[in-house]
Amino acid sequence: MMGISASTGTGTKTKTLWTPQPKQAAFLRRGEYEGLYGGAAGGGKSEALVMEALRQVHIPHYKGLILRKTFPELEELIEKSLRYYPAAFPGARYHASSHTWRFPSGAKILFGSMHRPADRLRYQGRAFDFIGFDELTHFTWEEYAYLFSRNRPNGPGTRVYLRATANPGGVGHGWVKARFVAAGPPGKTLWESAAVTFPDGHRETRRRSRFFLPASVFDNRRLLENDPAYLDKLALLPPAQRSALLYGDWDRFEGQVFTEWRDDPDHYLDRLGTHVIAPFPIPPTWRVWRGFDWGYSRPFSVGWYAADHDGRLYRFRELYGCAGTPNQGLRWEPARLAREIRRIEHEDPNLRGRAVRGVADPAVFASQGTESVAALMEREGVFFDKADHSRLSGLAQVHHRLAFDGEGVPMLYLFSTCAHARRTLPALTYDQANVEDVDSDGEDHIYDELRYICMANPISPRPVPVRRAVTWNPLDLGG
Repeated sequence: MMGISASTGTGTKTKTLWTPQPKQAAFLRRGEYEGLYGGAAGGGKSEALVMEALRQVHIPHYKGLILRKTFPELEELIEKSLRYYPAAFPGARYHASSHTWRFPSGAKILFGSMHRPADRLRYQGRAFDFIGFDELTHFTWEEYAYLFSRNRPNGPGTRVYLRATANPGGVGHGWVKARFVAAGPPGKTLWESAAVTFPDGHRETRRRSRFFLPASVFDNRRLLENDPAYLDKLALLPPAQRSALLYGDWDRFEGQVFTEWRDDPDHYLDRLGTHVIAPFPIPPTWRVWRGFDWGYSRPFSVGWYAADHDGRLYRFRELYGCAGTPNQGLRWEPARLAREIRRIEHEDPNLRGRAVRGVADPAVFASQGTESVAALMEREGVFFDKADHSRLSGLAQVHHRLAFDGEGVPMLYLFSTCAHARRTLPALTYDQANVEDVDSDGEDHIYDELRYICMANPISPRPVPVRRAVTWNPLDLGG
């Protein structure tokens, strides 16, 4: 599919309605099951997605679905479809009440949304040969993964696949970055395997492919020709927005909670200007803490921290109960988790023989007619105190600790072996309804137990450097 043409009605002449630009054409040529296109603003992502949905409208039983998080956000996509679809396929009709295009062949393309988690059930029992997500980072992993089950053929001869576009930022930033951006080099085909056991007992390994293709405004020559000032608009954005929208930087984006976060491998050894450092033996005179955020269907998080004599914290070990897919828990019972904690504290050289003080979410002490999570863990010899659960004060304490002093030294370090903390902390975004707090729909479990540790070891914010006021004297000519 390298362009869209339509008859002019004069003989056999045709008029080209749309031709993909080189990066769009590369996206349209890909044959993998999943594909993510984008990373910066102005790359022609949405237009390519709207056009991709047309690929199979000549097949009568074909159904496509294009999604945005909320329906008002679909307006621009629908406008693009109104510009191209009826011109390319005379007789195609848009039914506004159902947000559906019907084509002369009988094929359909629907526009939909999933504003709330329950909205995904509107697609239950339905099948779509093609599903396209616009701004994928606005969706949670659960919403995206649920649509896998809806992505199936409506009849013979259709190609079944998913496509998505995205800019950095949003509640889904972390899982989108992990699944597409950080999983391999741009443009490379990535493979995911899973074993399936059949009723007769034999097992087969099934594979599924995906890719990430970055694009930016520099790939959209038409936009820059029509609006050269658009580049200026992106360049003059605040730093985090500029990094994300102009350059497609997945480490800096609008709405990011911990903009001060730095993970610089070049400074793992000297520990300057980075929060992530090389592991080292914890000195025997340092106090050791254990933070705990309970989860069953969601991940649990256990983090071990050492406090040096200056009050600086070091996260040196973690136990994260993730099932291998974003934000899905291992479903361990409290007793099993407690036994694993005891094993780690017996075997880890940085923990063996030490006094470890634990603090945990107050919810684990709640009892509703049965033993609490905390009581079940105490049976196994693992003890916790109730943490201070103050969300905004806790967030402030984490910010205080992440702040660098004039020499580039923070009050919180993480060992480079704490992979889940390095993945989830910088991906956290603010809650759109409560803009002062972290969005709890994100993967915030490590942040929560870090918050408990910080509230148990509070510090004051670093002093703001006082700058000498400079006055201008119009009579001082520098002589």
